[in-house]
Amino acid sequence: MTCTSADEQESGGPITLSIDIGGTKMKAGKVDSGGTLIGAPVIASTPRPAPPEAVLRAVGEMVAGIAGFDRISIAFPGIVRGTKVITAPNLGTAQWNNFDMVAAVSSAYGKPVRILNDAAVQGLGVVRGPGLDTVITLGTGVGCAVYRNRRWLLHLELGFDAEIGNEALRSIGAEAWNERLREKIRYVARLTACDRLYIGGGNARKVAGELPETLELVSNDAGLTGGVRLWEAELDDLLGSVPVLER
Repeated sequence: MTCTSADEQESGGPITLSIDIGGTKMKAGKVDSGGTLIGAPVIASTPRPAPPEAVLRAVGEMVAGIAGFDRISIAFPGIVRGTKVITAPNLGTAQWNNFDMVAAVSSAYGKPVRILNDAAVQGLGVVRGPGLDTVITLGTGVGCAVYRNRRWLLHLELGFDAEIGNEALRSIGAEAWNERLREKIRYVARLTACDRLYIGGGNARKVAGELPETLELVSNDAGLTGGVRLWEAELDDLLGSVPVLER
């Protein structure tokens, strides 16, 4: 017999607690089975320094008032393979290497947990298909993921953090940053030969100037709403072995 929560019974499907961990801010919120946020998300600062125990403690404080969920999805700012973190460049610590985030969170909350790179999760919340879609996320760092017919293919490490990440925006100003960004957009469009390019993340609201017709600015909430798609059966094989292309 399968047990369901009151929220699950009321909504007609499982409720996902979706957690989006960024280099500067973290967010959490409940998402229904259709991918819609239930209420406003909770936002907190990412701790500094940010070893696993500090981040887990901060996440616990952030979600302490959230109840009535059946599973947990985590969007993580780094390379993830299966249940483990491989790199976490914007959290600034080598202690994340091979850290089993799924085991730690599942043990803490007694719920099934899935984890994926934050750009990949954001894209799952917005890509429409058909064809090839690419997502770029702009925040503390720069993330990128590629999809075919709405199915996630891979996470790209582009190495753009120093050029169009948050520190670059602060140091060179919005106008020069947008010039750099347009150059990088052209590069990514050529690299992936995508049909559509989406830009999300906390700094997407700073994007200005003339943009390609095939480009769409999307809500940063997709980092949460995309979490529900980690539980789709067609993603089971990909979550078991995460493909990454590093540049």
